Amino acid sequence: MNVLVIGSGGREHALAWKIAQSPLVEKVYGAPGNPGIDRLEKGACINVGVNDFEALDTYIEAEGIDLTVVGPEVPLVHGIVDFLEERGKRVFGPSKKAAQLEGSKSFAKEFMARHGIPTAESRTFDDLQEALAYVRSQPAPIVIKADGLAAGKGVTVAVSQAEAEAAIYAAMAEGAFGEAGARVVVEEYLTGEEASILAFCDGRTVKPLASSQDHKPVGENDEGPNTGGMGAYSPAPVVTDALMEEIVWDVLVPTSAGMAKEGTPYKGILYAGLMITENGPKVIEYNVRFGDPETQAILPRMETDLVPALLACCNGTLDSCEIRYSPRPCVSVVMASEGYPGVYAKAKEITGVDEAEALEDVAVFAAGVKRKGDQLFSSGGRVLNVTALGNTQRAAMEKAYQAVSCIHFEGAFYRRDIGAKALKHLE
Repeated sequence: MNVLVIGSGGREHALAWKIAQSPLVEKVYGAPGNPGIDRLEKGACINVGVNDFEALDTYIEAEGIDLTVVGPEVPLVHGIVDFLEERGKRVFGPSKKAAQLEGSKSFAKEFMARHGIPTAESRTFDDLQEALAYVRSQPAPIVIKADGLAAGKGVTVAVSQAEAEAAIYAAMAEGAFGEAGARVVVEEYLTGEEASILAFCDGRTVKPLASSQDHKPVGENDEGPNTGGMGAYSPAPVVTDALMEEIVWDVLVPTSAGMAKEGTPYKGILYAGLMITENGPKVIEYNVRFGDPETQAILPRMETDLVPALLACCNGTLDSCEIRYSPRPCVSVVMASEGYPGVYAKAKEITGVDEAEALEDVAVFAAGVKRKGDQLFSSGGRVLNVTALGNTQRAAMEKAYQAVSCIHFEGAFYRRDIGAKALKHLE
């Protein structure tokens, strides 16, 4: 069969890399893809954008694509699954209505309230002055979220009232996030440790993937502004077997059942971003697709073929699908461009990727990368996901950072503590 992966980042490279390992797959295409997908033995890229639904449909038809896997959230929220399914195509991902779980934070909060899913207390505001008045009545720290999609950057953990007011003003008055920030959700600040739990869903059955932990802040020790994610590791030791069971029955199953009850059965990947508090797990946010960079740390641990799981979600047969993971931990470190998550330089030549990938148990996933001739150049804020497996958490970290040291581009930076939280639990 032929598979199309929509998207161009590190997540999409990791998906294509894992899909290409399937004996069921003859060819895997990226739209628009990236040089990493293009380098796969079964890989190729097509110059079609993620939001050009008509052109994607035409290509799927012409090339006999058997399965389309949607990577990023924007086309999902805009209804690409509905569009392609109406034209008889098989697509992995949730419908437009189901994708509101990520597309609107206020929708997600109201949904969780209706179905008794644990989350932070919150209020939603469309009026600037009402939002400002509310935060002035609340203690800091407090969390300000743009309601819509903001590429992972629409959340401010305000440690002072002044910072909270500035975040609201930036979103609602200055248009820092465009329409996504016209409405804001103001949330209580939760303390604890974060974890990401992704789950396959087919509208009825829910099967969690291996646990992982993302690192959103740009700097070590979780300092600085939030990013799309500076690295991840899997498994997350904070998620014990008992806690995973609690998450499945208190969060994942009620979410799936609630969506079905409301006439929007959820198919695809359901991502619950959680805070593990002293009162149990609470949902910080939902995403409606594979996490980035969590996917890059989870898929190298998956021992079973990914493609049957994707097909089972589409076909409603997930209950009979077996999914296994290696006990070996995996660490994925993001190498980013100087200035990210703000303004950053592009077109910096990248060297050393082949040298890094020559190391045992290392894969380098291209994120913000372009190719000119035989050379690679940076084209995004997050440039590469340098990923390694190890027999222990420490060994995986050491191998990942050994691989990072092989790679160079002007202005490159990265967090040096990806995986350190896991060591605190293990050691």
